[in-house]
Amino acid sequence: MENWKSWPIWFLLFAYVFFVSTLFLNFLQLLSLIIWPFDKTLYRKVNYYLAYASWCQFTSVGQWWAGCECVLHMDPEERRHLAREHMMVIMNHKYEIDWLMAWILAERIRMLGTTKIYGKKVLQLIPLIGWAWWFTESLFLKRDWTKDKQIIQEGVRTAVEYPDNYWVTLLLFPEGTRLTNQKLENSHIVAKEKGYPIMKHHLLPRPKGFAYSIQELKGKLNAVYDATVVFDDGYPSLMDVLHGKKIMSRIRARRYEVKDLPDSEEELSEWLRNLFKEKDDVVEKFYQTKELDRPGFRIPKRYNDLVMHIFWIIVTLVPLLFYLVNVLFYGSLLHKAVIVLVFVLVNLLAKFMIGFTQLEKGSAYGKVITKKKAE
Repeated sequence: MENWKSWPIWFLLFAYVFFVSTLFLNFLQLLSLIIWPFDKTLYRKVNYYLAYASWCQFTSVGQWWAGCECVLHMDPEERRHLAREHMMVIMNHKYEIDWLMAWILAERIRMLGTTKIYGKKVLQLIPLIGWAWWFTESLFLKRDWTKDKQIIQEGVRTAVEYPDNYWVTLLLFPEGTRLTNQKLENSHIVAKEKGYPIMKHHLLPRPKGFAYSIQELKGKLNAVYDATVVFDDGYPSLMDVLHGKKIMSRIRARRYEVKDLPDSEEELSEWLRNLFKEKDDVVEKFYQTKELDRPGFRIPKRYNDLVMHIFWIIVTLVPLLFYLVNVLFYGSLLHKAVIVLVFVLVNLLAKFMIGFTQLEKGSAYGKVITKKKAE
């Protein structure tokens, strides 16, 4: 018999609960803009909880529905700084759900609501979740350095303005896109032309935004964390999680003092490339031995995301159930057809949003190179 968690009805129910609850939360975030001119700190605290109320539904599905696990491999002395300081986290982007594993870890250390991303401007247009990123002051870049420089400067400044116990994570994917075979081939072409390290599992990082961020962060932020995500088995997807597949992930992390990093853009760019070569070697060794070079630690799950998710399920699904029963017995044929149409639209919108997590989606990394080769 087919696993009951893979039945399509569960996917529709998850999507419905998330859409209705997050649309309501987006409306509250819109109202919270009234606070902004008078008290930015209060605005940020309010949006910390509103964002958490939405995003924790993903971590709840991952941890409690699918039973996914995320083991942190990190030096114990460095680990004690977690959730005690603002930080930038440099992640690889090899998998479709590396971001979800980072969110699960952030939820466990109580930093999910203040997780910000460096992302393409188009991401803020994604219904619901993209709007929430905008309200929580994520950094949306335009690939125009004159404008992006100002965006990074402002984003860094606002991040360190958050009060203690509302610790901010600036989540940066320097590769700028997800890994595919075509993008890796194009990355190798650039690396050979410029004499950079050739990597098997990562693209060459784009260092400009990182370098400028570090220059702006010096004297304002204590640490940069390097996080390398690996999975024990294959290349899991968000649909695997929604279908209840248990996934084991590991995050190998290191902490670097910002004051110890180089000052110039050129030196910072080289430092980042060397860091990614180290990440690549770590992933290669893991594939061969299933071992990482830092001790593993399982940060316990909290019940907060589960309780919040159950709350939204009750608030959204119970009224829906009564409504559907009423339509079933007393509604007209047209009314029933409209209900079916709404569920179809919810399904299509959910699949559209999931499409943004798929490996083949992403930026046009290397397409110009491929085009030139073809010519």
